[in-house]
Amino acid sequence: MRSPNLYAFLVLAWMIAFAGQPAGAQETASGKPILFGSDIEGGGPYLFIGPDGKPLGFELDIVRALEKRMEIPVRHLQYDFASLVPGLLKGDFAMAMNGLEVTPERKEKVRFTRPYYIYRQQLAARAGEKRFEDLDSAMGISGLRFATMEATAAERFLRQKGVDLATYPSPTEAYAELALGRIDAVLLDLPMAVFYAKKNPQLRFCGPPVEPGEYAIAVAPSNPELLEKLNSALIGMIDSGELRQILEKWDLWDEVQVSLAGGGLHDHSQSQKWSVFTILQMLMGGALITIALTVCSFAFAILIGFPLALLRVYGPSPLRLLVIIHVEFFRGIPVYLLLLLVYFGLPELLPGLSLNPFVASVIGLGLNYSAYESEIYRSALQTVPAGQWEAALSLGMDRITAFRRIIAPQAMRVALPPMTGDLVALFKDTSIAGAISLVELNKQYQILAKSSLQFLEIGLMTALIYLVLSVPLGWLSRHLEKSMGKDENN
Repeated sequence: MRSPNLYAFLVLAWMIAFAGQPAGAQETASGKPILFGSDIEGGGPYLFIGPDGKPLGFELDIVRALEKRMEIPVRHLQYDFASLVPGLLKGDFAMAMNGLEVTPERKEKVRFTRPYYIYRQQLAARAGEKRFEDLDSAMGISGLRFATMEATAAERFLRQKGVDLATYPSPTEAYAELALGRIDAVLLDLPMAVFYAKKNPQLRFCGPPVEPGEYAIAVAPSNPELLEKLNSALIGMIDSGELRQILEKWDLWDEVQVSLAGGGLHDHSQSQKWSVFTILQMLMGGALITIALTVCSFAFAILIGFPLALLRVYGPSPLRLLVIIHVEFFRGIPVYLLLLLVYFGLPELLPGLSLNPFVASVIGLGLNYSAYESEIYRSALQTVPAGQWEAALSLGMDRITAFRRIIAPQAMRVALPPMTGDLVALFKDTSIAGAISLVELNKQYQILAKSSLQFLEIGLMTALIYLVLSVPLGWLSRHLEKSMGKDENN
């Protein structure tokens, strides 16, 4: 199994090396090139980077076959999987193809071609797991933690079942978490399970695949000509057996794919209606996690930052140098990268260590903000005149008492306003914790918006909650600045 961090690096390298290059054949004079959006970071077997640095995948093979039949060059555009439908409607590309599951909500927004693959969901667990043998038996066990990929039919299914769920942007993270023992089972589409879990000796399939659905190419409603061309090309591929050859090449052909010749499963289910009460209830649950994460992370930052400031101001030279290294390191790297290092990197460095997403987020955010807090406290301590020390000591106080009763209160008056500013910034930075599957307010918004495709309505609700929670903190910061200024003038 690939390391998630290594895979992300290879994705970045491929994007730089092949940006703007055609996904299949070179541009021809037969027609203007069209863009297809997909997320290469999602991995195999859809579209991924091979050992030689070149793109591979069964969907890429299908695109190349479609190119030849339509006689129109098709070029790839890297796009986040969860944003494929909004990007298509926005006009960033002409077609979306990335294991895009045909759901009632998506059918209301875009037009789908006839399906090119019938998927099913496959449950995977660790090889030594004895508590359950299939999805039904796993659902009957309380306390199990499931994982899946965000914005997928598997996520929708598991949320409807009300299980404890973690979501990830790609299958590599989900299966890596399963192998590490931080989750109990992964439910994902069969192609992902075959590509990542089937050959991994640490993992095993649990029961047969279930919950069938369809992959199809999405096209904007305003482009019926492209939809007709794609459907005609797909029919030709199915009738000639070319599509079957591609699927067999990637070990994806099975008995259910026979229904492709008849147009697929013919599912006419209706989209679910989302109530405002349900949306607000879920958003408020995410807001509580955000508040708790903010408080714990800031407390951790103070707990580390204050002693560091004391060492920086009053400690010996070697310790001051170490503090400077700490500050520059944690202030110089992105919070997102720090969270990934803490959550995914520490277990590799310390085998047996298991951090849940909340604890890992507190550590990562706390370490980052401890650097800023340390600098605030250092600056505040240095604003206290040296004569204050001399006066306190002349009155018979020892240095600890003098610091506690004379120096620290004066420094705190200077430090409080920028501290509240950092608290507001930390409150908003908690949104990054969704990268390691913590369902805080921003992550809850993404889940709801991608499930319902109501990006604007739910986005406005989320923004309002952020404002209600953050504006009072901003007001407190300004009030402290004014009150401290008045005290100093007096």
